[in-house]
Amino acid sequence: MSTSTGVPLLEAESVDLAYPGGPAVVRDASLVVHAGAAIGIAGESGSGKSTLARALLGEMDPVRGTVRVNGRSWRDVKRRDPERRVAQMVYQDPYSALNPLLSPRQAVEEALAVCRGMSRARRRAEARELLGSVGLPERSFDVRPKRLSGGQRQRVVIARALACEPQVLIADEPTSALDVSVQAQILNLLLDLREQRDLALVLVSHDLAVLNHMTSTCLVLYRGDIVEAGPTARMLSEPQHPYTRSLVNARGAVRHGPQPPVPAVGDH
Repeated sequence: MSTSTGVPLLEAESVDLAYPGGPAVVRDASLVVHAGAAIGIAGESGSGKSTLARALLGEMDPVRGTVRVNGRSWRDVKRRDPERRVAQMVYQDPYSALNPLLSPRQAVEEALAVCRGMSRARRRAEARELLGSVGLPERSFDVRPKRLSGGQRQRVVIARALACEPQVLIADEPTSALDVSVQAQILNLLLDLREQRDLALVLVSHDLAVLNHMTSTCLVLYRGDIVEAGPTARMLSEPQHPYTRSLVNARGAVRHGPQPPVPAVGDH
């Protein structure tokens, strides 16, 4: 999916993915993520998008094929190996992704301790900086997640992911659980962070207009099979596969085009 040279940060090679006791959810999927890439994974609910994202993150082993991180099979990567920090996830439901007993500051400090072994004093200063960098107001640093808005919770999830200094952010439908009024803010935040920190982005979404705005290349999953892949703009303006055409027609991605950034405002 990328024309860059060198060892990919993440690579899935001809993988079949299945859950215990079940049939393959994803079949013969290949995907390469180089530094700085912006890749979309599109498809309807149940198409295998999130399953492929989990495999890229090293959370599940393929039943066939190989998933690599920095050229190493995820199967060979130990818990303390530096490859564990290469990719971090931004989850669909930020409330479920957070420990309800930990404040934003504590959640980020915990990630800093686990990923980077920081001292308590350094963790506190770094957590403050990370939470500020994602736009969380300081008055919200020490409250429980239930007192935060959906957009604020997602900002905490993003800050926690950044605490591990990843090279890739994998965002699995990161705005689907949020109010429409804050969805664009979170997407624009991801764009800004990608540019500021030179991150690669893998964005999982059913919304082709979002992928048109956020990514340069895209693959389309249909019932576990990759049915089309290529430059996002071309694929959405000239879809080749009937399923891709149906997605384009259903979402109106080409008709409406990419959505422009919006000014950042408070999450309510």
